[in-house]
Amino acid sequence: MARKFSPFPANFPSFSLAVSLFSLLFLALLSAAAGGGGHDYSDALRKSILFFEGQRSGKLPADQRVMWRKDSALRDGATAGVDLTGGYYDAGDNIKFGFPMAFTTTLLAWSVIDFGRNMGPELGNALKAVRWGTDYLLKATAVPDTVYVQVGDAFSDHNCWERPEDMDTLRTAYRVDKDHPGSDVAGETAAALAAASVVFRSRDPSYSRLLVDRAVRVFEFADNYRGAYSTGLRSAVCPFYCAVNGYQDELLWAAAWLHKASRRREYREYIVTNEVVLRAGDTINEFGWDNKHAGINVLISKEVLMGKADDLRSFQNNADDFICSLLPGISHPQVRYSPGGLIFKAGGSNMQHVTSLSFLLLAYSNYLSHANHAVPCGGKSASPALLKRLAQRQVDYILGDNPMRMSYMVGYGARYPQRIHHRASSLPSVGTHPARIGCKAGSRYYISPDPNPNLLVGAVVGGPNSSDSFPDSRPFFQESEPTTYINAPLVGLLAFFSAHP
Repeated sequence: MARKFSPFPANFPSFSLAVSLFSLLFLALLSAAAGGGGHDYSDALRKSILFFEGQRSGKLPADQRVMWRKDSALRDGATAGVDLTGGYYDAGDNIKFGFPMAFTTTLLAWSVIDFGRNMGPELGNALKAVRWGTDYLLKATAVPDTVYVQVGDAFSDHNCWERPEDMDTLRTAYRVDKDHPGSDVAGETAAALAAASVVFRSRDPSYSRLLVDRAVRVFEFADNYRGAYSTGLRSAVCPFYCAVNGYQDELLWAAAWLHKASRRREYREYIVTNEVVLRAGDTINEFGWDNKHAGINVLISKEVLMGKADDLRSFQNNADDFICSLLPGISHPQVRYSPGGLIFKAGGSNMQHVTSLSFLLLAYSNYLSHANHAVPCGGKSASPALLKRLAQRQVDYILGDNPMRMSYMVGYGARYPQRIHHRASSLPSVGTHPARIGCKAGSRYYISPDPNPNLLVGAVVGGPNSSDSFPDSRPFFQESEPTTYINAPLVGLLAFFSAHP
């Protein structure tokens, strides 16, 4: 699983490059790693959504398509007297971490909200992926002023290499409550429920109302009992999904989604009142499961660009600064590009940054297009079309236009990772090997040079290093492990480019 990343300063640098040099560098980036274009985005979209079925926990439905996966963790929550079955394993292990699962659900919902019209026959599967997440989050929030935020002991789990169907490690249920607050994970959970309620507003009104009502309750808990969840749960969640960035951004993020979902003015007033207190302008070039600042600014900017919220123009200014910080050829301390043209940020599982930041580039470009607006970046104006090209360049890199000439999505293209860091994929399936494989008995599969026996179709791995090289090897988990929050924003990107190649 990807470990936590420290937040970065957002001191936006002044531009010193001439427009001609900027243009030259930008064009060089777009042409790097030759061979671009011609991708089957619809096929990649189908596979990116299918991946989530391979990550399912609990009782699998009759229409499950990833057939080598079977039921698992059917007693989750029993030790706490609650039902916590279902949900997603976040990565290549067998833990259910609520923080990244909620963020995954939010981004899947946002993908459907903005790009569902481009999903064609895959829309139904995307809706199932969202609902698999929200059904679990409803269980995790069933007790008032309580959110169950993790199932499973990460240390005992990481001491084993075993199939989820065979798990015999601790399935401890961890929670936040009034005495042990977790505004970050509770805020993200509220955001996920609210965003999904928008998805189902016209498709399943009663379910949508249930989601938004629960989101309201969970947000009130997050706001009334403030604190970072890793303060009380440090021994369980750190160093895996430790809340380094603080909880303030999740409160604004949740309020923004609740305003969109409920259309209640109180959430807009909350945003206006708390913009400075909750540091809306911090770390603007970050967006991921722990840092929502760039996402907040882009999401709120839509209303500003539509002429409906001039009093929130500072969020658009922040969003503009975020966009400028990503443009290639500009020297920014925390955003770099590999020689082959891939966005690269410090830490592991780099593809989570690539897909999340690219999603925001695309979403903002659409908002800008509708408002006939461009982003002023020093002496250069960044058009919506330019932002779309930059986002597409990142997607194309993932799909194979890179120095390694390989797709980083399993099952897409002629060459892709064969030895991903993923227990269920790397061990023989229950169908081919019914006998239990014990905790340490799976180790020989972990160190084996053989390809994984089960294809986790659609999984996007952590990706190459800053020099564009990739070790297709399970022990290199930062490069070879897939995660749900890599794929979630990619769903929206692929949907758009499947309709606008």
